[in-house]
Amino acid sequence: MQKDFDILDVSGDIGLKVYGENLEEVFRNGAFGLYSLITDISKVNPVEQTKINVYGESLHGLYIGWLNELIFQFDTYGFIGSDIVIENLTERRIEATIKGEKFDPERHEKGLLVKAATYHNFKIEKKDGIWTVEVIFDI
Repeated sequence: MQKDFDILDVSGDIGLKVYGENLEEVFRNGAFGLYSLITDISKVNPVEQTKINVYGESLHGLYIGWLNELIFQFDTYGFIGSDIVIENLTERRIEATIKGEKFDPERHEKGLLVKAATYHNFKIEKKDGIWTVEVIFDI
């Protein structure tokens, strides 16, 4: 079985290498990878939900925008997801429902403070039927 993502140690920052059999999977796994940098998502209950709509000029821009919208939701509302349903995904738009809850320092272990997904060394490609994404985050 293929892994969903690997954490990349980048000097001064952190990155993810994300895998998926299709675009939807690589977007979902990127979100789970991001959330796993912030806390142990197995302890996040899907008791609330939020709708996410992101547009991008390109697939690259859409992926970075998607991750940065999830970071914004966490920074602004304390919302962290544990279940993701992608309703619509094209190379320029994603619509999804994220189920989760507000981060509770009493129950959720504190991981990294992720500031932003960056374009630095960003890659998204399909090779041998598998999508891979490499993304670096400012922390």
